[in-house]
Amino acid sequence: MIRPGQIADLPAIMRIRTSVAENHLSVEQMVEIGITNDSIAAEMTDGDLGCWVAMDGGKITGFSMADRRDGSIFALFMDANHEGKGHGSALLAACEAWLKQRGHAEAHLTTGRDTKAFAFYRRRGWQETSKTAGHFAEDAVMVKSI
Repeated sequence: MIRPGQIADLPAIMRIRTSVAENHLSVEQMVEIGITNDSIAAEMTDGDLGCWVAMDGGKITGFSMADRRDGSIFALFMDANHEGKGHGSALLAACEAWLKQRGHAEAHLTTGRDTKAFAFYRRRGWQETSKTAGHFAEDAVMVKSI
């Protein structure tokens, strides 16, 4: 089940974000680039970030966030034990629909080229651009018409 994320979900979201193997960032690394529970809560409250969580048995097993200001998918991460169940696809679809409702015709994101995430996005119609950005040198910018 997918539902809108709430500020009270941020500790569980942070647990998932810091538990991933690919595109891993520690809490300290996120703080260095300005990503904290307080900063995310403020952006959610302001309506700048849309957030959704995947639930399984009452437990948050994944999350996604989209930024209405620039049309980006800000985050999409799953607990490793819950991959392959379709929740990632549903979380991505929620982001895309939300951005489209806010007037974006195209969405973009960054992810590592040699990752499962890159292949995941490609299978869902995302295309790599010639741009580079992100926290890692190997990050690719991907776009999709929505």
